[in-house]
Order: sequence, then C-alpha cells, then structure tokens
Amino acid sequence: MRKMLSSGVCTSTIQLPGKVAVVTGANTGIGKETAKELAQRGARVYLACRDVQKGELVAREIQIVTGNQQVLVRKLDLADTKSIRAFAKDFLAEEKHLHILINNAGVMMCPYSKTADGFEMHMGVNHLGHFLLTHLLLEKLKESAPSRVVNVSSLAHHLGRIHFHNLQGEKFYSAGLAYCHSKLANILFTQELARRLKGSGVTTYSVHPGTVNSELVRHSSFMKWMWWLFSFFIKTPQEGAQTSLYCALTEGLEILSGHHFSDCRVAWVSAQARNETIARRLWDVSCDLLGIPMD
Repeated sequence: MRKMLSSGVCTSTIQLPGKVAVVTGANTGIGKETAKELAQRGARVYLACRDVQKGELVAREIQIVTGNQQVLVRKLDLADTKSIRAFAKDFLAEEKHLHILINNAGVMMCPYSKTADGFEMHMGVNHLGHFLLTHLLLEKLKESAPSRVVNVSSLAHHLGRIHFHNLQGEKFYSAGLAYCHSKLANILFTQELARRLKGSGVTTYSVHPGTVNSELVRHSSFMKWMWWLFSFFIKTPQEGAQTSLYCALTEGLEILSGHHFSDCRVAWVSAQARNETIARRLWDVSCDLLGIPMD
C-alpha cells in the first residue's frame, strides 16, 4: 500500500560534475534529500537556508554520506527581500554558472503575520520570495543554459484563489487557505515564467511532492495529529523529493516546460491554475510589489 501511494521515482542516471545547483530550504525535509541527491551526482550544491547553523550540520552530513565536499551553506531568509538580494549578490560574485534552481522552501498554516516587507507570510515566502530570487538569478541561468527552475507547489493549489484585492490577507484571512493561495501562485508563476523563457534554454516546472512527513506542518497541531494518525500513508522526505529531482534531471523534459508534475509525471491542475490572464496579472503585481521593472 505504501509503495503504491509513494509511486514515482526519478530513474535518471545523469551525473552532474561541473554543474551548480541552489536548493532553498535545504536544511530539512524534501530540500535536504534533494540537495543530497544532487551532491551524490557530483554537483556543487548551495543550501540556501534561513538557519545557517542547522544548514552547516546538514552540509557536513551530506559531505560525509556522498563524499562530495562541494556542499555549501548560504544565508537566505525568504521573508526579507534584503536577505534575498544579499544572497543573490554574493552568489553571483562567487559563481560563474547556475544550472539548477530548486525553489523548495515554504511555510504552511502560519498564524497571520507579515514578512519584513509587509507581505502576508505565505504569499511573501512561498511566492514573492522565490519570485524575486528567480528574477535575480535569471541572467545567470540563461548564461548557463541548458538550465532548469523547479518550483515546489502542492495539490492544495486546487483550493487556492488569487484575490488581488486581498493579496496580503488584510481584509479576510484563513491560515489554511492562505497556503493554498500561495501554492496556486507557484503554478501560475511557473507557467508565465515558461512562456517568457521560451527559446532561452531555461525551462521551468512546478511539482506536487505528495503528502510528506516534514517540518512544514509545525504551525498546526491539527495537521501534526493528522500526519501522525495517517503516518503509514505519508511519504518520507526522500520519496517526496523524487518529483523535484525528476524535473531537475530527466533528459528530454524541455518540451514540457511550464507543466505541473506529481509522482514523476504530468499532473492535472485546476482551472484557476490554467488561467493565463491571472498568471500575467500576478506577474505584473508581483513585479510592482517587489520593485522589479515590468517588461
């Protein structure tokens, strides 16, 4: 039963010597397992983490397990645009290439709160933080093409809506729905990014990792209880990392840029997630909020 529910394994045998990867939120859960596999294949891997101390422990663990010493930790707080810009500036000064960007970090079901820049926490971290990071690293990705961007979304996007009049949750707020809205934003961002990057050699994919036993549910006692109750049916972080790895590594996937994946295959998305008008408007609004020039 568990095997059936955990279907979808990245079977690519591609090796990554000389390749550079960035994984956000790589000090725990799916991100840690994704970074470990990329390191195992010989990539130079950056663990972009808010908790640097925890990240250093994980980096050392990955170095020991894989024998790859090119596992580096850098500070990245997606709830603060200054931190995102500092990370990008330092990375661009340090590295000549970037082949794989995995926007994995996220928050879920937080009590109402705002980022350092006044964004609602879910939309600020899960969408706007990664939107800005990708924007700042995009030229490096283009220079390094073929390269890939993988955005970790969720099946929860089906319950999401983009309320442009209430993007920061000030008029009405639900912690559960706020997470769903941000995961819908991940998919819309992926599709619009793919449209804009056509012909550049940079491709992008959104993924649903499955229901995974991770720290993501730390803000909800109810969800932690549900995870415990149904633990037999829940994926391990290693199993949850498979679709991210599939989209980052599988050869011949370029034709499917902009698509959404689950269990290592193309997955159905909601009508909202297929709405090009909303995707373009969200792009423009995101640029406006982040002070990015619109083209």
